Amino acid sequence: MQPDKKIFKYSYTYNLELGRELPGFELSYMTLGTRSPADDNIIWVCHALTGSANAAEWWDGLVGPGKHFDPARHYIICVNVLGSAYGSTGPLSVNAQTRQPYYHDFPVITVRDIVGAMDLLRQELEIKKIRVGIGGSLGGQQALEWAIQVPELFEELILIASNAVHSSWGVAFNESQRMAIQADGTWQDKHPEAGLQGMKAARSVALLSYRNYDTYNFTQARDNPDQTDDFRASSYQQYQGDKFVKRFNAFSYYTLTKVMDSHNVGRNRGGIVHALGLVKAHTLVVGIKSDMLFPVVEQQLLARHIPDAVYREIDSLYGHDGFLIEYKQLTQVIKAWQESRGQLELLSVD
Repeated sequence: MQPDKKIFKYSYTYNLELGRELPGFELSYMTLGTRSPADDNIIWVCHALTGSANAAEWWDGLVGPGKHFDPARHYIICVNVLGSAYGSTGPLSVNAQTRQPYYHDFPVITVRDIVGAMDLLRQELEIKKIRVGIGGSLGGQQALEWAIQVPELFEELILIASNAVHSSWGVAFNESQRMAIQADGTWQDKHPEAGLQGMKAARSVALLSYRNYDTYNFTQARDNPDQTDDFRASSYQQYQGDKFVKRFNAFSYYTLTKVMDSHNVGRNRGGIVHALGLVKAHTLVVGIKSDMLFPVVEQQLLARHIPDAVYREIDSLYGHDGFLIEYKQLTQVIKAWQESRGQLELLSVD
């Protein structure tokens, strides 16, 4: 089953959180499955930093035929975020006011701007209730922000390897990546391929935060103990950088790392604790024991302050990237939590 690719066009001025505006925007999104007459089977997947609207492709262990979120039972929606590289309005889009691509002039956007745009799409689709909102990393930041903005929207909220405010540690990693892009001599060019070699180096930095010491020692071990050059770890970093520049652009990468940095659900809401207390969805928070970028203390904070939230933890050799890899563990955790909720609902009816 192939997802249906669609475009939502918003033709009015869209005011951004930090004071600028977009003269309209487009969102590329995909749906999978059939929307039920009762509108009770909608699953809204929020993608991470460099993900796309094709959730069945990048999260194929959780989304797709025979998987936990199955189009035979569910109507699955995933939207490519503002600023990204896969069809939604971003830095390479043409600015209607100048008739030229934005490039470096694309406005700084936030998670709230991304969520606000998705909510306009949600209203256009006349969706009043979403059965499950789910996301990992930046996707989790979006889902959480949305559950605070529109508290009655989600029945269930699943936040994986995410947080309430982006840490100084995470900001430092992102700034290091932007410095790599800025060091590319082509970065100031107004051209779609500007900054790509810098972005290749940036991706190498990012991989170190997505994985960890044990990951590399296991998956990229030396070919022999006396080796002095041409290490597997070196070729792996080069390979991943080369692969990334073929599918993304430096302008979107720069923009979205800034989005992640500014994430703070407590901003202008009386602080993080108060903001988390506004969530009304039944919430499952999942941490990954080996995650060095979004350490489990961040997910534990979410679970502690979101009313009646449940915290579960998985382990993975792959650190933060475990949310994209550990399908079996995630499926087991999500399924068990949803089944326990069903039992609790039956008890309350009795």
